[in-house]
Amino acid sequence: MRVLTFTTLFPNAVEPHHGVFVENRQRYLRASGQVEARVVAPVPWFPFTSERFGRYAAFARVPRTETRHGVVVDHPRYPLIPKFGMTVAPLLMYLGARRRVARILREGYEFDLIDAHYFYPDGVAAALLAREFGKPLTITARGTDINLIPRYPLPRRMIRWAAGRADGMITVCQALKESLVALGVDDHRVTALRNGVDLETFVPRDRAEARARLDVQDERRLLVSVGHLIERKGHHLAIEALTRLPEAHLMIVGDGPEDGALRELARRLGVADRARFLGRRPHAELSWIYSAADALVLASSREGWANVLLESMACGTPVVASSIWGTPEVVTAPEAGRLFAERTSEHLARAADDLFASYPDRAATRAYAERFSWDDTTQGQLRLFTDILQRRSGR
Repeated sequence: MRVLTFTTLFPNAVEPHHGVFVENRQRYLRASGQVEARVVAPVPWFPFTSERFGRYAAFARVPRTETRHGVVVDHPRYPLIPKFGMTVAPLLMYLGARRRVARILREGYEFDLIDAHYFYPDGVAAALLAREFGKPLTITARGTDINLIPRYPLPRRMIRWAAGRADGMITVCQALKESLVALGVDDHRVTALRNGVDLETFVPRDRAEARARLDVQDERRLLVSVGHLIERKGHHLAIEALTRLPEAHLMIVGDGPEDGALRELARRLGVADRARFLGRRPHAELSWIYSAADALVLASSREGWANVLLESMACGTPVVASSIWGTPEVVTAPEAGRLFAERTSEHLARAADDLFASYPDRAATRAYAERFSWDDTTQGQLRLFTDILQRRSGR
């Protein structure tokens, strides 16, 4: 079957890690030998490429078309309007992409189904495209699109409209499925298919070598917090927890608008000598960082299915994570790590102490992660897509 993936969450030449989890799911789906794929990944329009314009200039540098891992990826532009962007984004994204989708069909890629990722605005725009071109539609909910955006009345109505147009829906965890159902979506129309982990990229590395690569010379207890430097990722809680974990050091991997505030927090709390900022690192380098650490800390306030959890476990490193949304579905055994119910630095530190008091064998943590290959997710997608196409054809 031929699938058209539609999403703004897809890597590109300028931001090679952006939405890599969507690319990974598609890559394993294509590896089944039963699916061909092409991607339409819209990006906001911006006229200038100079780096002084920050992230907007990065949008301008994204190529109009590129090929990644043998898949053609188109990047049509759509305008973002300040203040009104949230409410009109689905329509503008649809208008920006429709000509490109029409051209894809004219060029001979007669796709069978649109597979959209992220419900708003992407899923709503995809529903408009599916209606125009008469194609079946699936939409995958991934986190904030369901656990935050529906709080706004107009986006909530549009999400419900898109859900009504979709032939099938996928969520990356059971908690998001329950949230979709709470919005009025029929339970039987939603399939929970969790993300997997790349067990070839994320492998346990030699701990001494991993620490040497990061210039960690002693046997200090090492925590790592990975993610965009924004409030909801909870890096500030990991820094605050250092005041309760006097033997621990922390590495923070990522970049973002909270960088300066986090550094200032570490200075103000007197832990700057134990909090190290590594900035953004290549995805492939993360296995060395996880392997050097004693635990991954994830103190997020919202997550659908946090890929960093399984990536760390696949490297043999257990996790300490806030018990929110899909995370309790990932961390279900002692060898996986510990959860903390109250999202505070005090409870984070207690969970870390509990983990280190009964630290699991790293081989057992790796074995736990091996249960989360992409195979089940791939088979679930194939079943769903096949069922939709058979229903559409009347068989």
